[in-house]
Amino acid sequence: DRAWYPLGRIIGGTIYPGLMVTAASLYHFLHFLNITIDIRNVCVFLAPLFSSFTVIVVYLLTSEVKSVGAGLVAACMIAIVPGYISRSVAGSYDNEGIAIFCMLFTYYLWIKASKTGSICWSLLCAVAYFYMVSSWGGYVFLINLIPLHVLTLMITGRFSHRTYVAYCITYCVGTILSMQIPFVGFAPVETSEHMAALGVFGLCQIYAFVQYLRAHMSPTNFNVLFRGVMTVALIGVGLTFGIASFLGKIAPWTGRFYSLLDPSYAKNNIPIIASVSEHQPTTWASFYFDLQLMVFMFPVGLYYCFRELTDSNIFIILYAVTSIYFAGVMVRLMLVLAPIMCIMSGIGISVTLSTYMKNIDSNEAPASSVPAKNKKKNTDYPIKSEIATVMVTIVAIFLTTFVFHCTWVTNEAYSSPSIVLAARGHDGNRIIFDDFREAYNWLKFNTPENAKVMSWWDYGYQITAMANRTIIVDNNTWNNTHISRVGQAMASPEEHSYTIMKELDVDYVLVIFGGMSGYSSDDINKFLWMIRIGGSTPEGAHIKESDYYSSSGEYKVDKDGSTAMHNSLMYKMCYYRFGESQTEQGKPTGWDRVRNQEIGNKDFELDVLEEAFTSEHWLVRIYKVKDLDNRGNK
Repeated sequence: DRAWYPLGRIIGGTIYPGLMVTAASLYHFLHFLNITIDIRNVCVFLAPLFSSFTVIVVYLLTSEVKSVGAGLVAACMIAIVPGYISRSVAGSYDNEGIAIFCMLFTYYLWIKASKTGSICWSLLCAVAYFYMVSSWGGYVFLINLIPLHVLTLMITGRFSHRTYVAYCITYCVGTILSMQIPFVGFAPVETSEHMAALGVFGLCQIYAFVQYLRAHMSPTNFNVLFRGVMTVALIGVGLTFGIASFLGKIAPWTGRFYSLLDPSYAKNNIPIIASVSEHQPTTWASFYFDLQLMVFMFPVGLYYCFRELTDSNIFIILYAVTSIYFAGVMVRLMLVLAPIMCIMSGIGISVTLSTYMKNIDSNEAPASSVPAKNKKKNTDYPIKSEIATVMVTIVAIFLTTFVFHCTWVTNEAYSSPSIVLAARGHDGNRIIFDDFREAYNWLKFNTPENAKVMSWWDYGYQITAMANRTIIVDNNTWNNTHISRVGQAMASPEEHSYTIMKELDVDYVLVIFGGMSGYSSDDINKFLWMIRIGGSTPEGAHIKESDYYSSSGEYKVDKDGSTAMHNSLMYKMCYYRFGESQTEQGKPTGWDRVRNQEIGNKDFELDVLEEAFTSEHWLVRIYKVKDLDNRGNK
């Protein structure tokens, strides 16, 4: 009752329940053991707990694929790599906190099942897949990777009865279990993202039937029958898929899935997806920042996997290649890439050290203990001990720098809570910005309990949880039209915005402004996305992005800014009274420290809003919607 006013939101039908169920189960289990702990503390430490489980699973997975030594190195890397720590620190109560463990655990069980053909391992893999589906929407990556592995084994002639048993059980049981989750429903048998798994399941049946016929027919008769059956089957499958898609029985791919295949799709068609910073393409700097040494050791591990191809290695190679592509398309998927980078780097480092350490050991052995057949080899390689020592030393130095890099990145980038900001002053001292909590506490204690707050969707969860106030939209972006309405209110002049705010029964409006403090992730920098999203529906057809650019086609807030920009509600809420403020020495009043511009519209008053609260560093500004007199009143 505190979200998506006035529509409301069905919680069970719009979220994955795995995270909440896990936290509640752990809470009740601890109380069953008479360990008294608050549910909030369970939520805070849930991600670190599961990250420790992830370390164990990475060890098991890498050991199964390569060796115990490689498993130990990979486990040590995943324990400190910034790309994974970013979502596993204390207080990170998010789906990814447990989903990465679920994903890797499913992969481990799949490799065990495909190696042994055991019904037990296959059932465990299906249950792990069900847990993954209940935790995160990224399960689509998993349910496409496993069929891709099976298909690759078929093409390379490695498909066996063990793989057939493992995949059929995992797919059938896993799909039935996943359909029990309300948010998923019949998607596994209706949507295009899941059709690859269904298609490979059908291929498995055809392949098994073909092998049965081959064993009981002559080669000539088999070839004739095979060509006829395959032709009819392909035509039948194609027609069935085409007709079902045309009739709407098979839903098309979702916008997020299209974005992974075509990075420009979301920007051109679904701005709400493209507006999320985590959905932007990953830069090379981000790869190095989050992975460091593993960027260079990844190809080494990939080489060793190719050199000794096994069914398990083929799966790891497919995981590596697909994840590195998707991580390049969407920065959020760096989280999926980090574990396989650790596994590949662990394999590369382990094999490298094993190779050169043997050379050091063999040179220290007495000459009489060296077999005669190896003496010629030792003569041909006279300084192998020195070379081996140099290589081992280089690897040790790289590993040391990796540890220091991970510690520094974790401390600087991922240790501070997102609700409390930190920065360095000119003298190097740490400055704390606690404006968010200050503003939310003001909302909680100075507004009516039934007050409705309008803000951009980024801050919806925080307002609901910390201020306990009803919000119009939040981070569960399930209704694009409603979010578009908020964008229209922010992008329109005051008179038009007032109509929308009254339509939504808004009492207060909250904006984030960084022009005073230098905080770059403020609403002015997000404003273009509000314009695009606001103009993406018929009600917002009058909002054109080009109207908010200067005459030279630039996005500006100074005197060259457009009239639409200067008159928009967002501009006025952020820059109200800002033209009187001196932000930097030697700069004019109204100097925006983020845009490095002097604002163009300084002297204005608000007609439909009144300033209610501005935080210490002007990061959060809250306005109260006025109750204007009826037009007929005198």
